[in-house]
Amino acid sequence: MGQEDELPLEGQFHKVKSPKDRILELILKPYYWLRMLCDEFHWSFVSGVVIIYGINQGVSLGLSKISTQYYMKDEQKLQPSEAQIYSGIIQIPWVVKPLWGLLTDTLPIIGYRRRPYFILAGLLGAFAMLSLSLNHKLQLASALLCLTGASAAQAVADVTIDACVTENSISHPSLASDMQSLCGVSSSVGQLIGFTISGFLVHLIGSKGVFGVLSIPAALVILVGMMLHEPFKHNVAYRQVGQKFLDACKAMWKALKCETVWRPCLYMYISLALSLHIHEGMFYWYTDAKGGPLFSKEIVGTISSVGAVGYLLGVLLYQNAFRNHPFRFVLFWSQLLYGASGLLDLILVSRVNLQFGIPDYAVAVSDAAISHMIGRLRWMPLLVLSSKLCPSGIEGTFFALLMSIDHVGSLTASWAGGLLLHTLNVTRTQFDNLWIAIVIRSFSRVLPIGILFLVPSGDPSASILPTEMLKIEKGEDNSKKGDNNLGTQKLEMAPLVTNVDQHLVDS
Repeated sequence: MGQEDELPLEGQFHKVKSPKDRILELILKPYYWLRMLCDEFHWSFVSGVVIIYGINQGVSLGLSKISTQYYMKDEQKLQPSEAQIYSGIIQIPWVVKPLWGLLTDTLPIIGYRRRPYFILAGLLGAFAMLSLSLNHKLQLASALLCLTGASAAQAVADVTIDACVTENSISHPSLASDMQSLCGVSSSVGQLIGFTISGFLVHLIGSKGVFGVLSIPAALVILVGMMLHEPFKHNVAYRQVGQKFLDACKAMWKALKCETVWRPCLYMYISLALSLHIHEGMFYWYTDAKGGPLFSKEIVGTISSVGAVGYLLGVLLYQNAFRNHPFRFVLFWSQLLYGASGLLDLILVSRVNLQFGIPDYAVAVSDAAISHMIGRLRWMPLLVLSSKLCPSGIEGTFFALLMSIDHVGSLTASWAGGLLLHTLNVTRTQFDNLWIAIVIRSFSRVLPIGILFLVPSGDPSASILPTEMLKIEKGEDNSKKGDNNLGTQKLEMAPLVTNVDQHLVDS
């Protein structure tokens, strides 16, 4: 009876919030959340995450993709097959991402582990973008060198901020999910803004003008390196750098020889390699074909922004409906739907939609949303699987290695798609065989279903690696307790979000 009497009395002290107070609290919640992160870490770290993920990767991703497509088409006068192959070359710096990870983990510069890499990446990116913007009649080889340099700058900055995020995740494990949310929100909002304004900017100032604008995000990376709060290290043992580098390579090779690891890796590579990229052929048809829709730059940018929304929907769909299903189940249906979604382009190219009075823009937008959503739904289980294949002690570098394998698969798909467009004689003015390329691409997307046996079939929440690869040696564990600079002894685990987002460029 005493407890029953106390309950109403306690309820009297609770103030009922008015709708106005609830709305105000909802509006101010992100501000208080960011302030909490700044108090727990440092304002320079939070600012760095927003700049790298949100501006240098998010906004730049949308702007660079559209501007590069128009630059290759209008300034360099390339054929669709050539542009497709060169788009793959530009992404090569992401293939060697483990190299950047090893350098930032093992090779400090003038006493700092992270700050110099941000500054070097910012200088390289700003120089590359300004060179593209200011030089008139730039030769193709020089233009490709600048674009590849800008891609390398983004890759180095990405790896470096990954390491900073992981270090803070280790020191503040209770806030690890908050940091991932900050990374994801920054990147997603940045991409949406970039894709939305890309078409309008290309229309107003041209593709070379957009390259000039892209030097600003790169310059902000320099600012991150200058303001980042990082302790200075005295007496850096540079003689041990080579040994650490060699030890990490040996550990990765040992892990790759494990059957539990190489089988899923083989599936990931083949499934991505068979997803032939012919988006340059579709882009030329969108904008140049006489019987095509002749989309303006603004519409092309809008279609890409809708595709970015589709990616977000794919993540939400996986997280809320499919994350507890076995990998094989999700990959089977997503791969099947991914192949079917590729046929939506066939509706446009065959002009069937016009016979039913459906506008080209409506079909293109629906195609972008559905294809990107299914593509992300297919990619998410591969990401989760990759995170489970990382042995203890080399998580970060090995995860970067897995992502580089995936980038090699995307590079193969890009070059194979370019070869397909060339073989079918799809040019700037000839699109008669484009429908054949679409059919072949859709069929090839389904083929990986035949090698699903390479993927583990058990519970997705269970461990995949053998027990001995999950345990850290006792000597290592003891050294952790006595070493406050854990980051200098272990290679960090990179967050998933940036590796997901970078595939926006490749798909």
